[in-house]
Amino acid sequence: MRFRHPDGSTVHLAYCTNVHPAETLDGVLAQLRDHCEPVRRRLGRDRLGIGLWLAKDAADALVTDPSALRVLRTELDRRGLEVVTLNGFPYEGFGAEEVKYRVYKPDWTDPERLDHTTALTRVLAGLLPDDVTEGTVSTLPLAWRTPYDDDRAALAHKALTTLAERLDALHELTGRSIRVGLEPEPGCTIETTADAIGPLSAIGHDRIGVCVDTCHLATSFEDPHTALDALTHAGVPIVKSQLSAALHAEHPHLPDVREALAAFDEPRFLHQTRTATASGLRGTDDLGEALEGDALPDARPWRAHFHVPLHAAPAAPLTSTLPVLQAALTRLVGGARPLTRHLEVETYTWQALP
Repeated sequence: MRFRHPDGSTVHLAYCTNVHPAETLDGVLAQLRDHCEPVRRRLGRDRLGIGLWLAKDAADALVTDPSALRVLRTELDRRGLEVVTLNGFPYEGFGAEEVKYRVYKPDWTDPERLDHTTALTRVLAGLLPDDVTEGTVSTLPLAWRTPYDDDRAALAHKALTTLAERLDALHELTGRSIRVGLEPEPGCTIETTADAIGPLSAIGHDRIGVCVDTCHLATSFEDPHTALDALTHAGVPIVKSQLSAALHAEHPHLPDVREALAAFDEPRFLHQTRTATASGLRGTDDLGEALEGDALPDARPWRAHFHVPLHAAPAAPLTSTLPVLQAALTRLVGGARPLTRHLEVETYTWQALP
């Protein structure tokens, strides 16, 4: 949907379709028919924004076959849907029985990631509504933290520099400006917004920026105002923001809280868990690890990377980090000018909820 900001600009709000498993173009078209259009009708809106997730096979079909791209664009228009942003983080297999660490492959040290992201930017340039000239793609924050050394960092930097050149060329060819945002995530090379500033400043290109996911922001116990101010001060573009909330346990040492948390320990997705201690952030790669013995200190609150629904809090004694989302959203679009114009609700864990 579109909202008019007080400064006169348009802010786009979409919901991410990675909640609907589909790996092929036919699957994407079925999503539009079975889910996206019914949502639009239920909301009583003439137009609904969606953040498409296009797996490798679907993206390849669209970028190599102009007629396939026309079919998708026609279906979007016919069903009252529009696309200004793509979720380019998962490469394939996001609907598999077990995703876990696989979601971080290929990373930005692998040419496949550059090729896939390039394909997505070209597809998006062809899907943008006629009255929209800017699109965005979110992607993984370079790589999972291990193994990652100076040589791999150099490969990732070279790939992103090449991507920036391709984005410039795409703009010259189509008149559409596509920007790509690295999405900080716990456990990755770029875990926090602060981690993103150095690598993105080194690239120094206004079409390569950051995607702020408010679930990830909260899981890492980042203050949204401090984080967003730091990005702005450093001149790092906030390409888009994914509106999401993490799981919060105020008293993780209590047996009933641990029992409630255990219900969210499921086999499909990775649920990195963090706590803020006097000596800094401590964490585990998954919720199950945190619940085993003393792997994670439990004197202070825990937060887990679990994209819980935004419209209702988890059952007591757990809560969500919805206040972090609200604070971030206020800073993102509540000022004299929006810090980003692309917002995407990303709650993909419905099938994983206890």
